[in-house]
Amino acid sequence: MKMNISRQNLYLLALSTFLLIFVLLFSFLLLIPKGKEYREQRTELNKGNVELRKYQDFNEETLEILKKLQSDNGHVITAFDNTFNAARFEKEHKNYFNTLTLSKLEKSEDEEDEFSVYEVQTTSQINSPKSFYDFLDAVNKSSWIIGINFPINFKREEQMIRSSFTMKVYSVKRDSNTPQ
Repeated sequence: MKMNISRQNLYLLALSTFLLIFVLLFSFLLLIPKGKEYREQRTELNKGNVELRKYQDFNEETLEILKKLQSDNGHVITAFDNTFNAARFEKEHKNYFNTLTLSKLEKSEDEEDEFSVYEVQTTSQINSPKSFYDFLDAVNKSSWIIGINFPINFKREEQMIRSSFTMKVYSVKRDSNTPQ
């Protein structure tokens, strides 16, 4: 029994066998190990994406809080940027008193440079300290950050009430590297 296999079929069978062996070797030696590595990297990427989403959500929440605080406290932020002008302060607030004088006190060594301390002397011709409270309201609405320190001394002299107190004017320390 003789088999008649044509040369063309024999070449085709040899080529098919070679391709089958090549595909099997390629699969077992390259694709399957790389597939396992791919699955591990995909799992790691998914974990990274979850963490990234968590940080992005945190960033968005923090940004919303920051914008809300900036809009609610915009006047305070701009007040810190304003430099204090004693003459302008006296001019704005002298209508509450008969006299208003401001004198800058020297800083002691334990005080920080974040604020300036002023001694305020006032006199007013009134029967009650209402103008003083109106002055305090005006200071709260002014374009500077000012803290009135206690004690506030009121002294009656006939029809006049003299008051004296100290106030701290807060301002941001300017860094020489930041633009103004």
